[in-house]
Amino acid sequence: MKLSFSLSFFYFLLLAYICSGSASAKSFSALPLRFRKNGHFKILQVADMHYANGKTTPCEDVLPNQMATCSDLNTTAFINRLIQAENPDLIVFTGDNIFGSDATDAGKSLNFAFAPAVESKVPWAAVLGNHDQESDLSREGLMKHIVSMKYTVAQVNPSEADVIDGFGNYNVEIGGVQGSRVENKSLLNLYFLDSGDYSTVPSIRGYGWIKPSQQFWFQQTSIKLKNAYIKNPEAQKGSAPGLAYFHIPLPEYASFDSTNSTGVNGEHAISSASINSGFFSTLLKAGDVKAVFTGHDHLNDFCGNLTGIHLCYAGGFGYHAYGKAGWDRRARVVLATLKKTKNNGWGAVKSIRTWKRLDNQYLTAIDPQVLWTN
Repeated sequence: MKLSFSLSFFYFLLLAYICSGSASAKSFSALPLRFRKNGHFKILQVADMHYANGKTTPCEDVLPNQMATCSDLNTTAFINRLIQAENPDLIVFTGDNIFGSDATDAGKSLNFAFAPAVESKVPWAAVLGNHDQESDLSREGLMKHIVSMKYTVAQVNPSEADVIDGFGNYNVEIGGVQGSRVENKSLLNLYFLDSGDYSTVPSIRGYGWIKPSQQFWFQQTSIKLKNAYIKNPEAQKGSAPGLAYFHIPLPEYASFDSTNSTGVNGEHAISSASINSGFFSTLLKAGDVKAVFTGHDHLNDFCGNLTGIHLCYAGGFGYHAYGKAGWDRRARVVLATLKKTKNNGWGAVKSIRTWKRLDNQYLTAIDPQVLWTN
């Protein structure tokens, strides 16, 4: 009986370890993300879920006939529909994942908010917005909770950075098709940054911004990835294209109107930081980032090209977030496609395209655009 009890207890502990979020996260992060056998890699961006307490949390800015039955669960249902329809390779949550001031338990709210990604076993990444930390977890605590969850590729911060502002600065490399000559080379580089919450400088009001330490980390990471790409004999000249994800838009988003962008500027304003930290110039100098994706301004979903870099909003996603009654909640999809090479092989990224999906009866896809071609 003692032996039986000991073995049973051992297997219980083993099962608990295997099923724990931290164990799954560690084992999963060791697996490389890569392009599919058809040469595609698809990213689903979810911005501003504003998740709170589930079915008891009311919706904002919906039609009167929707109000009685609408809650956070509508946000969950929308994500589940999108995962089934788009079958993404990666889901990216770009901040205000929970609405901290209404979330009574931040950890539980995060668990519910990210549950569709976890349950689908689709790899996912997340950054923080300006409302996530308003409950009972700090920004550091939020990212530590996120990285402990299953199937996430998120990091609290890069291990190679001695000092860096914020929490949730990291990069993810997307390898070539398995079995191809570029399977172990990153053909698409994703950068995630913490754009902060609010200014901590008394003389400067408004939202946060990407700090010099983060820009330095980005520059060094970009250089490292370029050098690795050049050493790849199968890759073409130049560098692998990059995409950047964070919450608060850059001041340069104000460069667009209906004449030079695709989509809607429903807020007629850009809620960026009140100062320009120069990150757009840093991106230009690096040269590898082809598009930037943010959230924050829920009624803006446009995307425009500024000197070779597309600046894109995803549009508001969550039902416990401000919106506009009758204006469907939405999400952005990005698809990167590889070039075919001789002998039916695969080469560098050929194109990066995007579109949006609406939460209506048909999950209507709108505003298809080509962001970059090689």
